Amino acid sequence: MAAERLAAGWVRSWCERAEVALAKLVESFEERHGFPPGQNVVAWATDESHQATDELVELTPIPSDLTTMYWVIGEVSLPDVDSGYFVHPASVVARHFREYGALQINGEEPALVFASDGGGHLFALAGSGRVWRSTTASWFAQFDLNAASLQEFFEGLARRINSQL
Repeated sequence: MAAERLAAGWVRSWCERAEVALAKLVESFEERHGFPPGQNVVAWATDESHQATDELVELTPIPSDLTTMYWVIGEVSLPDVDSGYFVHPASVVARHFREYGALQINGEEPALVFASDGGGHLFALAGSGRVWRSTTASWFAQFDLNAASLQEFFEGLARRINSQL
């Protein structure tokens, strides 16, 4: 059974909760780690990022959940959460698609790489709505299932942020 599609209202709520948690994380980060935090941000979508999303949609069949996400989020940069997590802007996803194309993973509809971690592992969203993670820092690696949906992927990021508070 296909997962329920991502709702823009849920994404907005996630962003608001993440901003509160990141403020707490940054507040005590230097005291706990002995060095200042990086730029940990959830960047809201702008007119410019909406245009980049529209261009990505014209370029390739993009999973609908990714379109919904990019209509709310411009990008996410969490360098101090575990080894780091980064949701790439739509313009970067388009550039990567032009360079590498869509991924074929385990019989899924083509998947688009939309994020990475600080170790260089890639996260790709398939047309089914499932999120896959590369086993190595390579576009040509094997990909294993990471989350049943984009919502589950973001819930996992929230747990990682909150575990560091």
